[in-house]
Amino acid sequence: MSGADFQIDTERGGAAVLRLSGDWTTTGLGRIGSRLTRELEGREVKSVELSDLGRFDTAGALTLYQASQLKSSASAWSARPEAGRIYAMVEKLEREVGQPLKRPDPFTRSFAKIGHGVYDIGTEAMLSLAFLGRLIVAAGSALKHPSRIRWAAWISQAERAGLDAMPIVAVTSFFIGAVIAFLGADLLSQFGAGVFTVQLIAVSVFREFAVVITSVLLAGRSASSFAAEIGSMRMNQEVDAMQVMGVNPFQALVIPRLAALLVMLPLLTFVAMLAGLFGGILVSWSQLGLGPAFFIQRISEDGTMAQHMLVGLSKAPVFAIVVAAIGCRQGMAVAGDVESLGRRVTAAVVQAIFAIIFLDAVFALIYLELNL
Repeated sequence: MSGADFQIDTERGGAAVLRLSGDWTTTGLGRIGSRLTRELEGREVKSVELSDLGRFDTAGALTLYQASQLKSSASAWSARPEAGRIYAMVEKLEREVGQPLKRPDPFTRSFAKIGHGVYDIGTEAMLSLAFLGRLIVAAGSALKHPSRIRWAAWISQAERAGLDAMPIVAVTSFFIGAVIAFLGADLLSQFGAGVFTVQLIAVSVFREFAVVITSVLLAGRSASSFAAEIGSMRMNQEVDAMQVMGVNPFQALVIPRLAALLVMLPLLTFVAMLAGLFGGILVSWSQLGLGPAFFIQRISEDGTMAQHMLVGLSKAPVFAIVVAAIGCRQGMAVAGDVESLGRRVTAAVVQAIFAIIFLDAVFALIYLELNL
């Protein structure tokens, strides 16, 4: 058979009968599609004649449909039923795909977004609770069988998450204490109460700023690191390989990171308290002439300072669990692509910082009710 060709016969009323000949295939069509469209412009195809039709495939069916908009029917393709089935399939797909999508009105779109958001929040909450349950079981197993604890992994994570973060925590807290001292010295001196700058610095650093700033820094530093490390292992199917080998991923990946932050965050909080006080001492000395000896004496004579320090340190273990759990949970939720890894790392940092601020407000209300 030769390439695709056609002939148009006109009947009464201007209806056209299309005679197909040759191979209406991908290789046999050539430029016949544009010529057929041009000659059929403004004319309705009533039927097709298939006696000279050779091979026929989806490319030929698509060309014929686009040029003629011919409605498929069993009688029209009775001579070549297999070609009729191909044409009917192409016609159905073109009609479905060619229909324009109906855009919902703005109110419906807004309502749909709210619905999707509520559903996503519910799904995230359910998955987080499931992760928390598995974490509790893994922690209980580790306490029940101390001989199975991977101490090397615990120490390595403690060094990376704690000791390596000590310089940035100390420097940041130093400047926070200095800023508080500048503000206190400027405002309290206007009322002749500049000496109370010492109490302002000590209470704010001990009670709030040291633990919150340390936790936020670890949320950006460690939570993202945990999510990226575990997420990359999920992408490379290393977590699946652990399960095949009989190794519990929670015992090998999550528990060491949780234990490292649980130990190191209170220590880093204490370092942040000392650094914040040091920054406050230098500013008070330079701005108000209150020397280090006077500063330390005022703190030691105030019997509530130990209580404020314990309040700040009591928040550290809770914040450590939250930061480590969120980072590991987002890492475990990474799918098999890089885009998912990026989304989960970002979500780990954002959720950890939000949780820290929210829990700090809850602690403030609890201690206010307890008069602490």
